[in-house]
Amino acid sequence: MIEDQVSNRIFTVPNLISFARLAAVPVFWWLLLGRDRVGAATVLLIIVSWTDWVDGYLARRFDQVTKLGKALDPIADRLMIASAVVAGLTTEIVPWVIGVPLLVRELYMTAITLVLAVRKRPPLEVRYLGKLATFVVYGSIHSFYIAAVPFLEDLFRPIAWVTSITGLLLYWIVAFQYTGDARSALTELESGAILEES
Repeated sequence: MIEDQVSNRIFTVPNLISFARLAAVPVFWWLLLGRDRVGAATVLLIIVSWTDWVDGYLARRFDQVTKLGKALDPIADRLMIASAVVAGLTTEIVPWVIGVPLLVRELYMTAITLVLAVRKRPPLEVRYLGKLATFVVYGSIHSFYIAAVPFLEDLFRPIAWVTSITGLLLYWIVAFQYTGDARSALTELESGAILEES
């Protein structure tokens, strides 16, 4: 995406979808822990993951890529995934051997995002592998939640394990790629500062 094609607009359809994804997080918690509605929480989780693809597609298709959207999209992704994992660990829906590494990865990426923000660097460009990893991780978490329904457990439990292991590997691979991107951004900043002082 060329930089001059990224606008400063706030109220775009993709941004509104991202805001809706953020607003869905407390609703998800309420359904799962407040009402013990695993099925409804699972449906909401699936809808939110689907809209993650939709807002990106609409932004590119209708030239509505914005600075806010580029920052908001990964935040909404990480918050929803972290919520699903933490809630899943709390209710024993998600196994700890899957949930804990996912949470550690989320904390790691959050730390990178904060460092870039403090150093006044733009958000990292989302990689295709990052989107793919997020899609697979979402699918694995969905499968664990669906497997919590007794008559669906035998079908979805194996799917959940295969997709979660695959997604976890992809998730960490792309995390190391983002680490390289962040280092490049910070090195570029330091190089610019040195040139200004020269």
